[in-house]
Amino acid sequence: MSGSGTPAKTIDKRIAALRRFALSITILTIVGHLLLGFEPSAAQVLVTLFTAYGLELVLETVEARCQQRTPRFLDSGLIGFVDFMLPAHISAMSIGLLLYPGDRLWPSALAAAIAICTKYLVRAPVNGRMRHVLNPSNVAVAALLTFYPFVGPAPSYHFTETTSGLLDWLIPGILLVFGTFLNVRLTGKAPLIAAWVLGFAAQAVIRAVLVPEENTLLGGLGMMVGATFILFTNYMITDPGTTPARPRNQVAFGLGAATVYGLLVSLHVVYGLFYCVVIVCLVRAAGLWWIELRRRRLPAGHRDAVDAGRGDRAPQRPLVSAQVTIVNEAKGATG
Repeated sequence: MSGSGTPAKTIDKRIAALRRFALSITILTIVGHLLLGFEPSAAQVLVTLFTAYGLELVLETVEARCQQRTPRFLDSGLIGFVDFMLPAHISAMSIGLLLYPGDRLWPSALAAAIAICTKYLVRAPVNGRMRHVLNPSNVAVAALLTFYPFVGPAPSYHFTETTSGLLDWLIPGILLVFGTFLNVRLTGKAPLIAAWVLGFAAQAVIRAVLVPEENTLLGGLGMMVGATFILFTNYMITDPGTTPARPRNQVAFGLGAATVYGLLVSLHVVYGLFYCVVIVCLVRAAGLWWIELRRRRLPAGHRDAVDAGRGDRAPQRPLVSAQVTIVNEAKGATG
């Protein structure tokens, strides 16, 4: 590593982003239920929250015991405990905003359980560490929409159902400005957002040109100005834990998601907005595992070179061409 200050700054940025995301999504949920007429009930939100909290604590305790370490939520006092729970809180709140299970409570609990369990069960090696690779709330919503026909996505209108005039523009505008600010300043996901938005617009244009009898340009582009798309762009697809860090890989991820969405819509697959992220995350996970399996088949010396290439500083000694190729592949895929 280049110095002790760099890792601390990275951690601080991550925690700052989590705190602000958690605060903003909590305020939106409270305001939505009190003033905007959100369709899901407050009871469903609470069930989702408590299920996510409980499973996060249980699974972290089990994993810590298996690895003979202290659970992370016991490391740094009350503040550390709260920070540890932030991802579970954000996932649960996202499910509450995006899923509508009617008058049933158990689908909310099931969605929260899927979101948290996939964090511990579906992982891939990223920079030498096992990390979860599926966006928790997104895969939970996709699973419920797939297997339970009576569950639907929260209707887009409920964000501005009780407003009119200037507020119809102001609410999406606030979500856009605040969410984009957080992603640009704290999570560094501006390349991903730009690629996703431009790719989404491009696929809408391509579908309208190639199959005009099934697609209209206004219909394809119109959803981009809605609150649902803005929330999805700033709070879902940019999840720091399951998206690449390097700008070029972020661009590939965003363009890939937009391309998959366009293909799904062309095939008349509903809920493509959620499915496209699941598919791209799975493709990324497969790539990470492919790189890792190649690394494990290398001789010990070459394996050290690959591991060095994943760090903050490139190897100082010269490498043969085969080593250089594998190092570059590893750096590109794990970004």
